[in-house]
Amino acid sequence: MHESKGVWIMNFERFLRGEQHQYISSMRPVLSKRALFSDTTGNFISPAEPAPYSEVTITFRAKKNNLDRVFFVCQGQKNLMFKVSSDSLFDYYEYRQLLDNEKITYYFEAQLGKVKCYYDTRGVVKQTEEHYYFCIIPGFSTPAWAKGAVMYQIYVDRFYNGDPTNDVLTGEYHYIGDKSKKVDDWYRYPSRMDVRYFYGGDLQGVLDKMDYLQDLGIDVIYFNPLFVSPSNHKYDIQDYDYIDPHVGKIVSEEGELLPDWQHENRFAGRYINRVTNRVNLEASNQMFIDVVEEAHRRGMRVIIDGVFNHCGSFNKWLDRERIYEGKEGYAKGAFIEKDSPYHDYFMFHDENRFPYNPTYDGWWGHDTLPKLNYEGSRQLYEYIMKIAAKWVSPPFNADGWRLDVAADLGHSPDFNHRFWRDFRRSVKNANPNAIILAEHYGDPSSWLQGDQWDTVMNYDAFMEPVTWFLTGMQKHSDDYRPDLLGNGESFWSAMGYHTACFATPSLQVAMNELSNHDHSRFLTRTNKKVGRMNTLGPGAANEGVDKAVMREAVLIQMTWPGAPTIYYGDEAGLCGFTDPDNRRTYPWGREDKEMIAFHKAIIRVHKENKEFKTGSIKWMLTADNMIGYARFTKDNHSVILINNNGHEMTKELSVWELGIPKQSEMTRLIITGREGYDTEHVTYQVTAGKITVTMPPSSGVILQHKNKPVRKQEDLKTNEKTNGKNFLQFQ
Repeated sequence: MHESKGVWIMNFERFLRGEQHQYISSMRPVLSKRALFSDTTGNFISPAEPAPYSEVTITFRAKKNNLDRVFFVCQGQKNLMFKVSSDSLFDYYEYRQLLDNEKITYYFEAQLGKVKCYYDTRGVVKQTEEHYYFCIIPGFSTPAWAKGAVMYQIYVDRFYNGDPTNDVLTGEYHYIGDKSKKVDDWYRYPSRMDVRYFYGGDLQGVLDKMDYLQDLGIDVIYFNPLFVSPSNHKYDIQDYDYIDPHVGKIVSEEGELLPDWQHENRFAGRYINRVTNRVNLEASNQMFIDVVEEAHRRGMRVIIDGVFNHCGSFNKWLDRERIYEGKEGYAKGAFIEKDSPYHDYFMFHDENRFPYNPTYDGWWGHDTLPKLNYEGSRQLYEYIMKIAAKWVSPPFNADGWRLDVAADLGHSPDFNHRFWRDFRRSVKNANPNAIILAEHYGDPSSWLQGDQWDTVMNYDAFMEPVTWFLTGMQKHSDDYRPDLLGNGESFWSAMGYHTACFATPSLQVAMNELSNHDHSRFLTRTNKKVGRMNTLGPGAANEGVDKAVMREAVLIQMTWPGAPTIYYGDEAGLCGFTDPDNRRTYPWGREDKEMIAFHKAIIRVHKENKEFKTGSIKWMLTADNMIGYARFTKDNHSVILINNNGHEMTKELSVWELGIPKQSEMTRLIITGREGYDTEHVTYQVTAGKITVTMPPSSGVILQHKNKPVRKQEDLKTNEKTNGKNFLQFQ
């Protein structure tokens, strides 16, 4: 009896010691990593785009009463931050940093007892890396109108023919081995050698479709090149001072077509009159003015395409085609004679071949694309600076430039950086609110320091990761990678690395496209067919496409940081392999109206909620064929979930760390799936800071919490499911 009692007492003491150990363990400091947050949006730095030699306030957020110390580590110096405010969930720490005129980089160190961690653009990390430091560039600002703006890219010849009288005619001139061709069938697939085939789209057509663009919700029209050029793509510019009358206005119609037996364009009388007669040129410039004025009247902006690394062999400065030779009002071209005032505009490899010297330097060796020799001609350099200012100034008033292969300009990176610094000064002096947006592949950071470009076409930090994750396809449809299809880890790794190359002012205006004139249509990528038009035929681009996956992509596009940019026709279900098949005509009368309606709906969601334009982004979920992230401001919190699986998925998600009350509701703004989409508002319960969501196959959803709900509770419909889970379904 006594022995058993002693054993009982000993076991009880062991139990107490165990309980005590457990209690002590529970009291050890636990650093709440999920609550830590900061970034360089206006939510966490003030002002959002600070001026040189000013003071900026940097904010760091942590779970309430959770940290002992927070340090702001800038340029190698460790600075203690001060807790300045708290709410029911978080403490907010601040540090006021004096700036000079140089970029600063920084990260944070958080401490609780002996526990510490670091915080950079990746979030919580054990070790920082310089590539992922936050950065602020004093004085760098981008136009407010462009932040999160919905852009629409128009390849003019293929959009809408509003004026048949200016159509390029069959046999009008000779270009790259054959005569120009007028295509009478609007719905015909592009030819393999499509550059000299014309469907007749023009600026009058854009004017005629302004109601459509406005109804779609477009903020900005981006035009592929409009200047005088012999090709339908117009990246071989003939005259930088004028809009091509073939897309503008032809008032004077004189001269004959090029005879069947003739290939020399100096005999192409009709073409020469159309593109050199000042009456036609001035009328075409006026047409552009009219388009811009009408766009501005409707609250839309206009961006034009600038090709400055090369021009075209038809260019008036070179005049290889001899269409300007001896013509009143035009000087001799550099191809014609050595004493041309434009001789130094080009680099000739053999100066002894004049007259009619064919040895000029071509861009990537193409003799139809003569490379401009800026290093050899100050006159050319200054002329292009005038062009830069001209088109963003009255009376033309374009709202910015898109720059073709901008880094490939001169013969050295140092020169290129100098050129674009001067270009920026010229543009911004003429129109401080104009945007400078460049085509660029690879790390753009050296060009985005506030003194050159504003931003880039966002291939690396948007188009490619989205394409790989949702389709497993390369952006030209040249490769299929099953290891990247649905690979959330790869998606976030790519997004994190490439996004870190942007300062926030650049990121918020980055051109986020799913398709454009250089790559296959996104809808075609969903069929996972590797090939091009010349290997599979154009019809294959339409086969087996997955509209549900396309809607997932558009939902990401409209909720990701940057300017979502629609390539004309994508919203109407247009397909196509890469160039030239991606340049099909807009399918007027054959549109996918449901896809258009979906675009209208998701654009409306994007435009009505500030978090999608300038809000912070936080990664929330990584799983097999699933990603989730949040966009939020102080008052608006949206969670975006993508289920790219072919089956239903249920996930429990912690949302309190966004600032959403632990007992609250979220509202479904839109859902996409295999059956289409739905915009009916449905409420979901947040319990203990978490929400459970069941998603249908191939679906995407936006759930939102607002501190001040726009709708009354009775206007919302509660979706019920067993076990209190929220099930996303079409009503």
